[in-house]
Amino acid sequence: MPCIPTIPRSTDMASGVPQLRSALRGKSPSLRYEQELWGAGKSVVVGMDEVGRGAWAGPVSVGAAVVPQGRRIYKIRDSKMLTESEREGLFDRLADWCVAWAVGHASHTECDELGMSAALTLAAARALENLDITYDHVLLDGNWDFALGGGADLLVKGDARSLSIATASILAKVTRDRLMGEAAADFPYYGFERNKGYPGPEHRAALHAYGPSTIHRRSWVFMDGLAWSGIKRLQRPDPQQRLFE
Repeated sequence: MPCIPTIPRSTDMASGVPQLRSALRGKSPSLRYEQELWGAGKSVVVGMDEVGRGAWAGPVSVGAAVVPQGRRIYKIRDSKMLTESEREGLFDRLADWCVAWAVGHASHTECDELGMSAALTLAAARALENLDITYDHVLLDGNWDFALGGGADLLVKGDARSLSIATASILAKVTRDRLMGEAAADFPYYGFERNKGYPGPEHRAALHAYGPSTIHRRSWVFMDGLAWSGIKRLQRPDPQQRLFE
């Protein structure tokens, strides 16, 4: 899954944006960081965030969003603070509002073969490539620059602080959640439509009962001790071992 797919419209969520819950009021991310960069002549600022790093199945995904300078959409929050219906309600509005946006993916196979660090870097590169716009600067959530290798501004809890990062987090989360919802039809035992590939009691029980599916990350340590159902476990080579071969 190298780039953003055609995303099906949600059929079970309300089309409008839900009323903002009182717990979320006063917690809006700002344009402070974007405005500082715009004032310095960097007119195209990309906010980026990842989703799926802690999942046991499916891709890791990175969202990239360029928000306009002159128009504002309210009710944007860090995607983790929003319910699924709230994220779904915002998705189409955000997609139309952004100057440009994209979601890049690294598949479960790439997560296995490359390791998570390299898979994140790959997903970020695909997101930036699919923006199809020349950008001046990147704002990245977290404390590790997996997008540019030293060229991005890092904001810890950036999805709660920067409007463009929060926008990217919602777009990435909804995109990946929909992909996992589609995968649930092919792998009905694991509850992917509910857990999106993340660990939980239902997911863990299914793994012990049925073994891993073909979209599980089969090199991960959680695979130790599972019953295997004919799917070969992937063992990623130890890079240190190569030094002695």
